[in-house]
Amino acid sequence: MRVSSSDEQKMKLTRRHFLPLPFAFAALPVQAAEKLSINAISNYLNGIKTAKGKFTQINADGSIGTGDIYIRRPGRVRFEYDPPDKTLVMAGGSQLAIFDPKSNQPPEQYPLKRTPLNLILKRNVNLARENMVVGHSFDGKATSVVARDPERPEVGTLELVFSGPPVELRQWVITGEDGSKTTVILGDMAFGVNLRARLFDISAEANARGL
Repeated sequence: MRVSSSDEQKMKLTRRHFLPLPFAFAALPVQAAEKLSINAISNYLNGIKTAKGKFTQINADGSIGTGDIYIRRPGRVRFEYDPPDKTLVMAGGSQLAIFDPKSNQPPEQYPLKRTPLNLILKRNVNLARENMVVGHSFDGKATSVVARDPERPEVGTLELVFSGPPVELRQWVITGEDGSKTTVILGDMAFGVNLRARLFDISAEANARGL
């Protein structure tokens, strides 16, 4: 199933994009920033099991939103946007669902594999896979990695920005096929938390809303 350009634009501008996933490691002595290896970043992402916290999002049209994120790897994430934007985006069961409270209609759904989010929600993240990383840079303070699905390059790229060592994800940027960008900056996060399966159940959410 292929998501049309208009659907992808709608996803980018009105229903938000997808968040990267930070993970807390044990406290370590302060070290000078250095360029992080692809393997170190992959290991960091694979260490994430559950997390929740706050995010700030800068959309392609310049608007700004905030909200709460809940992550349960592999394959599950939930984004609750703060009022006045009461949009809910959730992934579970290999699908991404977008609930628009204004429409009173069933959620729009897309295959998770058709989104850049899939790159970091996989059970095994391997950024060293051939043709996956298309950019790897260091500006003296942070390491940036730009990745895309080599089997579906048309769905866009995901740029992850890390500080470290120790590794810590600071933000991500989604670039769509039309060149538009959506940036998400992470706030305080809690890790290894107990998250109910219900948070990621698209059918249960739809039933609760009478959709």
